[in-house]
Amino acid sequence: MATVLTIAGVDSGGGAGISADLKTFAALGVHGTSVVTSVTAQNTKGVLDSYDIPAAFIEKQFDAVVSDIRIDCAKTGMLSSPEIVRTVAKLVRKNKLPLVIDPVMTAEAGGKLLRDEALSVLIVELLPLATVITPNVFEASVLSGIEIKAMKDAEKAAVKIYELGAGAVIVTGGHLAGTDILYNGKTTYVEGKLVEGGGTHGSGCTHSAAITAGLAKGYGLVDAAILAKRFVGNAIRNGVRIGGGVAPVNPVGKVFADSDRYRVLVDVEEAVELVAKNMDSGLVAEVGCNIAMGIEGAKSETDVAAVSGRIVRLNDAAHPVGCVSFGASSHIARIVLTAMHYDSSMRAAMNIKYSQEALFSCSQLGFSVSSFRRQDEPGGISTMEWGIADTIKREGRVPDVIYDKGGVGKEAMIRLLGREAMEVAERAVRIGAMMRITPL
Repeated sequence: MATVLTIAGVDSGGGAGISADLKTFAALGVHGTSVVTSVTAQNTKGVLDSYDIPAAFIEKQFDAVVSDIRIDCAKTGMLSSPEIVRTVAKLVRKNKLPLVIDPVMTAEAGGKLLRDEALSVLIVELLPLATVITPNVFEASVLSGIEIKAMKDAEKAAVKIYELGAGAVIVTGGHLAGTDILYNGKTTYVEGKLVEGGGTHGSGCTHSAAITAGLAKGYGLVDAAILAKRFVGNAIRNGVRIGGGVAPVNPVGKVFADSDRYRVLVDVEEAVELVAKNMDSGLVAEVGCNIAMGIEGAKSETDVAAVSGRIVRLNDAAHPVGCVSFGASSHIARIVLTAMHYDSSMRAAMNIKYSQEALFSCSQLGFSVSSFRRQDEPGGISTMEWGIADTIKREGRVPDVIYDKGGVGKEAMIRLLGREAMEVAERAVRIGAMMRITPL
């Protein structure tokens, strides 16, 4: 595994600094080590105070790491004082480490993190050691002395910073309609879009940490910049509101979302296999059945996996037609999404054929059963959302079973709801078995 080093401050609120760096490293599959330069008293509303680690102890931390662990690439974050900058520059130079500099000057939520007297030391002693430096528009203005109001100003600033000795410069585009400018003797635009909403506290740390991880894994600079652009965008989208100020990025959010999507696909596939092998085919509705499950926090039909062509009755057996995929069934997805609106743990649903025998078996098995009447449906709305929501509100919870007796052109239906697709599939199998054992 590639191994990287972050030399930065600690954000006690967990949103930026070493916290963001280590989460980013882990999400991108590199091992992260750390040297703490400062400790801040910080939350989502700003930096209240900070304490600088003595330079001698910063050096001890650094030596402890590099004497035992191979470092493929390092990055810096908060280096608040001239003494800290000089110490870090000496250590990086001595060990010839590839270096990504995030020239942290202020916190996203407010608060100064780089003293004025340390800026000139950073420019003279540390900047020439940079493989790449990643200032935002404000930081690029300070480093270059060029006021940045438009893209052309950012380009000029990137050239000026490059001429100060950096191996390459990436002016991040959070204030430039989302496009980053990379300059390493020639200009490359790393295009992107501004992400609305989400969290931005720690976005600069996350971006530079992602570049560090990319370089450590052998990516070229442009590819590492593209990786970082995509990664930080997802971290912002998955940002979490944990306090009253600026929400922090969530570097591991997409990792968990992707793994959850995989688990959901597997669960639905296994549920479909169970139904095909063991469910009484008499429970297959005339319009077919389907099984669905949503990812945690599902918000749209594309967050719900189901069988793309439903489950039909074929040769006296339940037979799936089509593969399991996300967004495959609007009908069953709307049932899941409505249930999750009232109870986020109820992420799965399945429809089976309506009969008095099936309802009796549900009761015999101890399932909670409720219903709605299509005749009571208000005009101009979806039956599924209204019927499921109406039942849940009347019951004060999500019942195990919700049925309706149909209407004009609408087949009567039983819907099984649960926490996982396998759970509702197992219930369907048990209902069929109970119907054989205790006929009505």
